[in-house]
Amino acid sequence: MDCRVCGKSSWRQLQDLCRLAKTSCPALGISRKNLYIFEVDYLCNYKKVRDQEYYLVKWRGYPDSENTWEPRRNLRCAGILKQFHRDLERELFRRSGRRPRARPPRHLDAALVDFLVQKARQRKALQRWERELNAKRAHKGRISVENEVDLNGPPWDFTYINEYKVGEGITLSQVAIGCECKHCLESPANGCCPGVSLHKFAYNAQGQVRLQAGQPIYECNARCRCSSDCPNRVVQRGISYNLCIFRTADGRGWGVRTLEKIRCHSFVMEYVGEIITSEEAERRGQIYDRQGTTYLFDLDYVEDVYTVDAAHFGNVSHFVNHSCNPNLQVYNVFVDNLDERLPRIAFFATRTIWAGEELTFDYNMQVDPVDVESTHMDSNFGLAGLAGSPRKRVRIKCKCGTDSCRKYLF
Repeated sequence: MDCRVCGKSSWRQLQDLCRLAKTSCPALGISRKNLYIFEVDYLCNYKKVRDQEYYLVKWRGYPDSENTWEPRRNLRCAGILKQFHRDLERELFRRSGRRPRARPPRHLDAALVDFLVQKARQRKALQRWERELNAKRAHKGRISVENEVDLNGPPWDFTYINEYKVGEGITLSQVAIGCECKHCLESPANGCCPGVSLHKFAYNAQGQVRLQAGQPIYECNARCRCSSDCPNRVVQRGISYNLCIFRTADGRGWGVRTLEKIRCHSFVMEYVGEIITSEEAERRGQIYDRQGTTYLFDLDYVEDVYTVDAAHFGNVSHFVNHSCNPNLQVYNVFVDNLDERLPRIAFFATRTIWAGEELTFDYNMQVDPVDVESTHMDSNFGLAGLAGSPRKRVRIKCKCGTDSCRKYLF
């Protein structure tokens, strides 16, 4: 039989379609020998009859109508079995408030079965989303996704991007010149890119920022003669740490934690999104206020003309939560575009951040004015709305829970 399927399907999906249609396909490695090999997608239910444990199995590539009860001895899916019982124990604990018995009940009620199915489907959706995020990322650091709190799945209206998405009517001008350095860290102070812009070299030999918050960072650009491993190319290399997008247990929605140690003053991530005008930001801000979301970041380094909107287009920073005592600090960075109205927004660690810690920054960060180096520094990094019109903003309660909490974000 001729095998014709949608060209956008994955290799595994195509194999599943062949098995569902009971059609062999040599091109996909599906022959009569392995046509009837079944793989467990997830487990839906559990029961114990006499001393025998049975599981209701959802087979990968087959509809729910093909689910079958199978004895445990027939299942070769240790990871799926372990996850099923972990979900079962957590839900039983949530219901009763005490640790469940060592052995599960002989039969599960309908509500419990419904939860386990929803949880299994959610986990599959989050795994797909994790694969999509990692397929789209252009940086070294991997992204994992975890939700052990509720049944929320991936955001349906979010697209992962690695750099600014330029809005209509806005142009990013590319830099026309670059440095001639061979070793930028050892070059004369006025010879490399920062010096040409009358600013200090931003990094030490380990790539840690050594400027005060508020001072701009000028990195080497595409026209520079230095190599890609130049010590003045840090932010442009992208995220290097493995990070986890996770569901918070205290009602703050999604958050981000690091899976490895981050050294103090190290670059962590950029805040990217769609660049829009401040007028458009004011219009969108009214909508976001009613939704209780905060994704607008004003680019007000020299003047309040443009805003980054990460509501629908962004990277992992889209999920970073606010804290009144944050471990990330904002810096304005210039690389291939030197328009001071359009800096790149980079987050650096304010201290050593240990593996497992949540990453946070202050949504209403105030940067004290600094002397000589940043004569145009605007002290306000307002997120979620125009800082110049606070009376139009809806007050949002803070949930950071720190001792220094200001109670409100804005």
